[in-house]
Amino acid sequence: MTNMNMRPDTANGYPGRTYRFYTGDTVYSFGDGLSYSTFNHQLVKAPKLVSIPLEEDHVCRSSDCKSIDAFEQRCQNSIFDIHMKVQNTGLISGSHTVFLFSSPPSVHNSPQKHLISFEKVFLSGKGEAMVRFNVDVCKDLSVSDEVGSRKVAMGEHVLHVGTLKHSLTIRI
Repeated sequence: MTNMNMRPDTANGYPGRTYRFYTGDTVYSFGDGLSYSTFNHQLVKAPKLVSIPLEEDHVCRSSDCKSIDAFEQRCQNSIFDIHMKVQNTGLISGSHTVFLFSSPPSVHNSPQKHLISFEKVFLSGKGEAMVRFNVDVCKDLSVSDEVGSRKVAMGEHVLHVGTLKHSLTIRI
């Protein structure tokens, strides 16, 4: 009860805290809610590859880096958009919160997934709307390493919206 570490510790059988690190069975996933209607998500626009430009003399150009510092000058303007079509497939009008999660590569004891952004939409029965997320690679896709520094992991990140998944590769 007094252990408030977020990351799990398998040596002590400690499961971790929050949806980000917990690996056990759950009754409801984070963000699940009740509604009188059902909603469908469709990915309209999202990149499959994001390149972060680095200086010619950067150490990661000559060696295989698993991550880069999120506060590097070149990382600061790596932004992309994700466009989602959300459809109310039921007959009853309702509000729906669209949660965008990311599952980063397994480096720096990173979380299983973390919330990037969310948007609430109201849809009439059989209605649909476009939801746009603006994702900043250095801010939204970075994780804290073991000493608390923010790092952007190189490799495959998986973006989640409901049951929809989209793979995105970050490279130099």
